[in-house]
Amino acid sequence: MTDPAGAGPTTRGSRRRVHRAGAAAGVLAVGGLLVAACSSTPSANGTTTTAPPTTTTTAAPSTTSSSTTTTAATTATCLPTQLKITPQQGSGAAGTIELSFLMVNTSSTNCSMQGYPGLQLLSSAGAALPTNVIRGGGPSFPTAAANNPPTLVVLAPQQSAAFSLSFEDVPVGTETTCPTSSMMEITPPNDTAHAVVNVQIDACGGGTIHVSPVYALTT
Repeated sequence: MTDPAGAGPTTRGSRRRVHRAGAAAGVLAVGGLLVAACSSTPSANGTTTTAPPTTTTTAAPSTTSSSTTTTAATTATCLPTQLKITPQQGSGAAGTIELSFLMVNTSSTNCSMQGYPGLQLLSSAGAALPTNVIRGGGPSFPTAAANNPPTLVVLAPQQSAAFSLSFEDVPVGTETTCPTSSMMEITPPNDTAHAVVNVQIDACGGGTIHVSPVYALTT
């Protein structure tokens, strides 16, 4: 038996080593596939389908703080079916539009959220529009809590949280117009399902939207 690279005859010992190396490589390949599979993962209705992979998301700097407690650790993540998500009155100045979304726990059990929501702009036909989500950054949001790092938010039934977003409605570079959404998919933090909310957003710059973490509302 001759080595394919031209290194000469192959001994029995080397054949055993090649066999073991091939088996180890097979195990590593299977392990890699398992890791890749595990790592695969922007008026409201009850839609809870998986968001299409057309959204670009830019992470905020790693200044996240956590206030997780023993009680919160046993509280399930809020699902879209538990939340009523509605846009609030927006504001704008110098081409920058700011908008907040109210998230009410309409279920009979506590649920929790920590982090940034996922967003995906949609046309009136439900087709995905260009969406580039940037976590944080941009001008400061009018609501002070929206400018803080992510913290754990636990909602009892009928309690509310919110998140804010901002976008530019003035064309950038070679843009002449900016697509206007009719709806938007909103995925709660640490979830893969989404709700669909009716909202018109004409985000320029390729659909660039700055989004805040979910924050608790003080009463």
